[in-house]
This record gives sequence, C-alpha cells and structure tokens, in this order.
Amino acid sequence: MIDKIDEKNLNKDTEELNNICDECKEEDESVTQNLILTGFKLCNSCRLSKTIFPV
Repeated sequence: MIDKIDEKNLNKDTEELNNICDECKEEDESVTQNLILTGFKLCNSCRLSKTIFPV
C-alpha cells in the first residue's frame, strides 16, 4: 500500500520536472534550475524577459 502511494508521488514529481517552459512551451534544461531557484517553470529567456518587462 505504501509503495503505491510513493509511486504516485514520484510520478507527480517527475511530471513537474519535465523541462518544458510554462510561457513559451519549449524544452530547455534551465527550466528545472529556475524552478529550484525561483519556484517558477521558466526558461532563461522567458525569465529575462519577465524581469525586464514584468507586465
């Protein structure tokens, strides 16, 4: 029973770390790094544009 719960949590966590940016929907390895640092799934390009133009 515990193994099934852990497996569901593991699958949920790996879906979150899929390296796909929420803004541009492109795959980039910086997405996971920015998720750990800032809490947002953004690539470096989108992160920079959001910093300069926060609208």
